[in-house]
Amino acid sequence: MKIKNICCLGAGYVGGPTMSVIALKCPEIKVTVVDLNQVRIAAWNDEDLDNLPVYEPGLAEVIREARGRNLFFSTDVESAIDAADMIFIAVNTPTKTYGEGKGMAADLKFVELCARQIAQIAKNDKIIVEKSTLPVRTAETLQTILDRTGNGVKFEVLSNPEFLAEGTAINDLFNADRVLIGGNQTESGQRAIQSLVDIYAHWLSPKQILTTNVWSSELSKLTANAFLAQRISSINALSALCEATEADVDEVANAIGTDSRIGSKFLKASVGFGGSCFQKDILNLVYLCRYFNLPEVANYWEQVIILNDYQKYRFAKNIITTLFNTVSGKKIAFLGWAFKKDTNDTRESAAIYVAEHLIEDGADIHIYDPKVSESKIMADMRYLWELKGLTEQRITSKLKQIFVYQSPMEALDQAHAIAVLTEWDEFKSYDWEEIYQNMYQPAFVFDGRNILDDEKLKEIGFEIKGIGKVNSFQLEKTSIF
Repeated sequence: MKIKNICCLGAGYVGGPTMSVIALKCPEIKVTVVDLNQVRIAAWNDEDLDNLPVYEPGLAEVIREARGRNLFFSTDVESAIDAADMIFIAVNTPTKTYGEGKGMAADLKFVELCARQIAQIAKNDKIIVEKSTLPVRTAETLQTILDRTGNGVKFEVLSNPEFLAEGTAINDLFNADRVLIGGNQTESGQRAIQSLVDIYAHWLSPKQILTTNVWSSELSKLTANAFLAQRISSINALSALCEATEADVDEVANAIGTDSRIGSKFLKASVGFGGSCFQKDILNLVYLCRYFNLPEVANYWEQVIILNDYQKYRFAKNIITTLFNTVSGKKIAFLGWAFKKDTNDTRESAAIYVAEHLIEDGADIHIYDPKVSESKIMADMRYLWELKGLTEQRITSKLKQIFVYQSPMEALDQAHAIAVLTEWDEFKSYDWEEIYQNMYQPAFVFDGRNILDDEKLKEIGFEIKGIGKVNSFQLEKTSIF
């Protein structure tokens, strides 16, 4: 099938950037991104490209060139489905918060609703592409819904998982390590695969485009994220040992990273990983393993999550212990709230859970992040506490311990301690001498990303505590006690 019209259901972190690049690279194809969220679609259509709902370096330039030419954002879902030859499903698949599989299984209600809506509207043959992260064999479920409830038209379901890293998503799309396309091994399935291959071939080489059966494609996405998260948890586990033994985690990571069998990527110790994918996908993997009666495999992967939670708790506990075993009424300044730099995505950000621990101990949290709004920060904390069953009165009380600033110097002024939670580059260039003069003494910095110049800050007078690092204050305490 020659694809002339593409529709994408979902205008979020995956759908928006991916479809924008496809539209840019395939000017002969009309690409329409649809979403029921009118505010989100209005933001995608905003003339001021600084107001796009997704912040990604390079995205605004792509939007500027393609939008209005062959890239469109709309809330008219039915018309877009009806006109499309190929439909991408890029809706949210969060971890279930209710019922069977609560806390682990993927919630597929939005995916199922998409399938039923497509089946109801479609009047001609269509290719359906899974872009959302889904459990293995979800394509089979989609195919059943489409075939049983449709208007007698032919559907082919493909799996095309995204492997984007937020903050570098546009570059990842332009220069992909690989694009994975899974489909049925039938003649019509192979034709559908080729239709999608032809789209990516506009800018990627044949060796960058991999084709598999649909089940391998679905499982590859979960596996990729599980392996990456495993590496982070592994180096974070060793960071705790480094602090206890006076080793330096960066030196250890560099030493093992030079081994070609291991490699250097994803060996940066930190306060813990976040984002929409790692935790969700591993929990989904754990649930699948238990479903298929593989408890030992499930326990292995679950430990990656347990260690990540421990790392965030350990960081918060270290702040409390260092500040003389109490942070009650103290100002703890957070530099960063997004789960990583160069994105405004806060899903599963380590900052959320560190803040929760400190607030529970009575701290006032003062936050600056260059791309995350106050409303988003408050919504993150409210959502967490609602999930934990806190009353509205208790949530309102806790939210009063959170303060958000547009200026970093205001957030840091008169702080008892500073915690670096996101590795934004701008934090390195601040006037740390001025910051030191305006802080309570001793002035503590807890570098959860190991991005600051330890020696420079120590010369100024700071007591700095990095992840997996030895510091003078720790040694001094050891010698005294």
